[in-house]
Amino acid sequence: QFPGFDDLYCKYCFVYGQDWVPTAGLEEGISQISSKSDVSPTTIVWNFPIDITFKSTNPFGWPQIVVSVYGPDFFGNDVVRGYGTVHVPFTPGRHTRTIAMFVPESTSQLQKFTSWFTGRRPEFTDPKVVAQGEGREVTRVRSQGFMTISFNVVTKDLKKLGYDVCPSNTHGPSLLPVTEGMHRY
Repeated sequence: QFPGFDDLYCKYCFVYGQDWVPTAGLEEGISQISSKSDVSPTTIVWNFPIDITFKSTNPFGWPQIVVSVYGPDFFGNDVVRGYGTVHVPFTPGRHTRTIAMFVPESTSQLQKFTSWFTGRRPEFTDPKVVAQGEGREVTRVRSQGFMTISFNVVTKDLKKLGYDVCPSNTHGPSLLPVTEGMHRY
């Protein structure tokens, strides 16, 4: 949902820790251009399947998907319409996540005017910076739309590695180490 924008496309990439290895699928890609319909004038649907398999023996650095949405401006230039990121759910099954999207913003009125006039709006040189916390506290951003992603997650051999995925009553699902003689269900 990107109010006021149309004819958008989406780029995606994954960010993960050093112990994680993609074993199948694509780590990054780009969707088709999609437009709003008369039936749902506030929603843009990509229906773009992403298939990737990771392996790791350590949950640290659990994969995140970073999405960047682009579309034309008044002059027909492709400009960023939003960045966002979310961790891939670690419990098996179907999950839906809504990501609040944002764009970087110029720090002064002169920069805003210059970027509008030249068609070169602020954007990240590497969208993966969105998934990292370092340096983000000094970046000025503006909220701009929402994206909903559906995940179908399959896990394998977590118990063999000493982890038991179970729901928690207070904080949602959690990944707990299994100790000898002690199991949470």
